[in-house]
Amino acid sequence: MSRIVYVNGQYLPESEATISIFDRGFLMADGVYEVTSVLDGKLLDFAGHSVRLARSLKELDIATPCSDEELLAIHRELVTRNEVVDGMIYLQVTRGNPGDRDFAFPGADVKPTLVMFTQSKPGMADSPQAKTGIKVISIEDIRWGRRDIKTVQLLYPSMGKMMAKKAGADDAWMVEDGHVTEGTSNNAYIVKNGRIITRQLSHDILHGITRAAVLRFAAEAQMEVEERPFTIDEAKAADEAFFTSASAFVMPVVEIDEAAIGTGKPGPVATRLREIYLEESRKTAI
Repeated sequence: MSRIVYVNGQYLPESEATISIFDRGFLMADGVYEVTSVLDGKLLDFAGHSVRLARSLKELDIATPCSDEELLAIHRELVTRNEVVDGMIYLQVTRGNPGDRDFAFPGADVKPTLVMFTQSKPGMADSPQAKTGIKVISIEDIRWGRRDIKTVQLLYPSMGKMMAKKAGADDAWMVEDGHVTEGTSNNAYIVKNGRIITRQLSHDILHGITRAAVLRFAAEAQMEVEERPFTIDEAKAADEAFFTSASAFVMPVVEIDEAAIGTGKPGPVATRLREIYLEESRKTAI
């Protein structure tokens, strides 16, 4: 059964969905995106994703394609039309189609392109990897300086995923000036003596929506959190490690650069945070 996708005001079978070859998202990676998780047919933290989308658009001076209310209605319509129970909704906004290729931004009369589609992931809350943990490698972080903007410039993160796969691992943590920035598509954490350590917000990392929720839940559970950079050596010597993302929630990391972290199995802090996140997020899903 073909998915129904959304392209600039139309709901279409994916086989009929097209955008112009002159769209700046295609030619210049001139666009931003968001991924909102769906559990039990409901959207997780939609408001947070909407706020971050608005910030990304503002930082790049891209026009807002529609209101938050319209955006929510589109999300819900796609969930309904595609009968998504568990999965994700991918949203991409580009600067649009100026009519020809040009490095200069087009004028205000060019409307942004809005594309959205669903991905069904049955049982994503019960991921087997969450029970076994994943392995990561470390790689140099050579991305541009504004990682806080969720752009579609994903070539290097994709290359990082492939480097990890080639090394027999699941993902890569990127390192700059001796310290971990983040994973290829997630925020990174270690746990030492019960204290959760993760890099502070700045232009160096994405301001994760799941990150914000998890740190809030950790504080409510009276867990100690320290926001600062950490090194790969610190990660190897940690009691636990994990990452957070909209699609993986809280995912334990049990090995980095072939060195076991802690016991080499998912630890109690990451396991408990995943339980809390799923429980609390389901309560507020819409």
